[in-house]
Amino acid sequence: MRKIALDVGDKTIGVAVSDALDITAQGITTIERIGIRKDAGKVMDYIKEYDCDTVVIGLPKKLDGTDSPQTEKVYEFKTMLENKMRSSGMAHIKVEFYDERFTTVMAEKVLIEADMRRQKRKKVIDKQAAVIILQGYLDARKA
Repeated sequence: MRKIALDVGDKTIGVAVSDALDITAQGITTIERIGIRKDAGKVMDYIKEYDCDTVVIGLPKKLDGTDSPQTEKVYEFKTMLENKMRSSGMAHIKVEFYDERFTTVMAEKVLIEADMRRQKRKKVIDKQAAVIILQGYLDARKA
């Protein structure tokens, strides 16, 4: 079964999924945030569509490892997602955090190296950050 990764931001949620062998991560979409309940429902649609057994959520910590204001919002999103999954018969799906420090910086660097214009980068940066989160998670599991 596949893994799905989320880069949860205030305005968007970047989404990436693994291949069937859990070797590589591919970006699939960026969800425009509407409200926490609807956003969690949209994520659940992707979990079902890609037949995922694990949700990996990027956890935005400060450089010193402490929680930031955004960290609290991500904790809240995880709780909402788990509650909705539990009430929808998807309680068997694991939801885990993965340290996402520097993922947005790395994503921006990748997109710049690909010679992507700034306006286009803004539209895909969260999806690319989700790819980096998931690839890091997959690589760490192999090690």
